[in-house]
Amino acid sequence: MTNPKINVTPLIDVLLVLLIIFMVVSPARPSRFETKMPSEMPDQNKVLPNPQTLIVTIGADSALQINKQAEMGNVAEPEKLTSALTDVFRLRAENAARDAVDPQSIERTVFIKARSSTSYGDVAKIVDAVKASGASPISLIIDGID
Repeated sequence: MTNPKINVTPLIDVLLVLLIIFMVVSPARPSRFETKMPSEMPDQNKVLPNPQTLIVTIGADSALQINKQAEMGNVAEPEKLTSALTDVFRLRAENAARDAVDPQSIERTVFIKARSSTSYGDVAKIVDAVKASGASPISLIIDGID
């Protein structure tokens, strides 16, 4: 009796065809993604910020500000900040009720602006203080501080 032999020729043919396909397709893969950056807009087309935007800034000396208004306390004692934000939201709710608008739909968004060198713990304290005033949502802005 003779030993059966496996014919590997069709297997090698398939492998060579696959190898050729992968060699052809590989250079077509993008090696980088190019982006188009927008050109800088002239001054007359700049968008003005929303007047109801509230930005809490944590200074280098841990002093707090709301929209460039100083004397809001510091990171260790943010009670002035919390009471000021609570007053702002209360006044907005009163104005909304007077204008027959749902008081729950008032703008309560607060941005917290801090340097990247500000410690995580300090930012977390301010987030808690802002949250205690009733703000929602709360967003963070890092760097780019004037």
